Amino acid sequence: MIITNIGMLVGVELPGDIRPCLRGTEISRLNCIADAWLKIEGGRFAGFGSMSSLSPETISGCQKVIDARGGYVYPSFCDSHTHIVYAGSREGEFLDKINGLSYEEIARRGGGILNSADRLHDTPEQELLRQAMERVREVEHMGTGCIEIKSGYGLTLNDELKMLRVIARISESTLMKVRPTFLGAHAVGRAYAGRQADYVRHVCDDMIPAVSAEGLADFVDVFCDEGFFTVEETEAIMEAGARYGMRPKIHANELAASGGVQAGVAHGALSVDHLERAGEAEISVLAASDTAATMLPGASFFLGMPYAPARKAIFAGAVVNLASDYNPGSSPSGNMRFVASLGCIRMKLTPAEAINATTLNGAYAMGTSAEYGSIAEGKVANFYITRPMSSPEFYLYAYNTPVISRIFLRGIEI
Repeated sequence: MIITNIGMLVGVELPGDIRPCLRGTEISRLNCIADAWLKIEGGRFAGFGSMSSLSPETISGCQKVIDARGGYVYPSFCDSHTHIVYAGSREGEFLDKINGLSYEEIARRGGGILNSADRLHDTPEQELLRQAMERVREVEHMGTGCIEIKSGYGLTLNDELKMLRVIARISESTLMKVRPTFLGAHAVGRAYAGRQADYVRHVCDDMIPAVSAEGLADFVDVFCDEGFFTVEETEAIMEAGARYGMRPKIHANELAASGGVQAGVAHGALSVDHLERAGEAEISVLAASDTAATMLPGASFFLGMPYAPARKAIFAGAVVNLASDYNPGSSPSGNMRFVASLGCIRMKLTPAEAINATTLNGAYAMGTSAEYGSIAEGKVANFYITRPMSSPEFYLYAYNTPVISRIFLRGIEI
């Protein structure tokens, strides 16, 4: 397949200049080719260039020629932090927030994560899959092509395994790349109320081995924050996960300066996520590491929290990426275009930085940037075509204007 007359080919990496991520101010570099063509073979990008360089030989043998008619082509979004396997919804808590209750107050009243755990327990696996696949199709059609999905609404051994089996079935049912994360330490399960140390031992000694035995998770995650899990508990869970080949991806500094960033970096976490309360100490640690700083502006928007310090982290030299945090309580949306726009509007990223933060650097935060996150020869052909636009900036400026016209995953139009 070859696509011709592309108004702008966005997010290009040239042979010899392909890298796993864009660190610090490198993130401002967004390579584009105006008036371009793009070739796909075997579900992967096989070549590209300006229309003036397109020869009859390049076109010959193609089964399909698509005329983009001046539309732009972008690499698919890479969403490195989601919780899209859940049962039902939590709009009642939405009203509680409007009436002035905080996230912590809702949790203390039995809402929040425990509310979702109760609903998930009562929901059969097939129904859970049906609901989750609705969200998967939703985000696919908004341009996401690579996604991380966490457990964490089970909080019992059987329900955590049920969630992870659903995630495995999602991976088999979509052309998106799916990376599964075990988040048994999202909160303390109701059966262990008042016995947090026992619950941590249960996660380490029972849950992690069982998850590993079925090969259900690539990563282990912990909610290391005020009112949830301590640094010491987080370290114990990370070490248990490492014994079974699960690399850490840590929730940290959403509610307070928790020490989770430092603990995650010290244990080789692929990413530390949230960071709304990250200060100079956390930024310095991240800048000196290969751990991605995953920031979730959708949660800040929905909860009215501070936005993570993206500009400071970029200037310090950290690897910054943005993700949706799609979940029923604090960010009920997987619209990565809106996430990128919030990065511009509220975090003062440039459109180029926001696109890189939601594509290549998002892929890096899932360990998939060798194959996803940019348009480069040999990478998986996950991309979409827009209608013609006035500039690349228009895409994030007019964030609610529908412009995506065609979507391709693994070179197949969906």
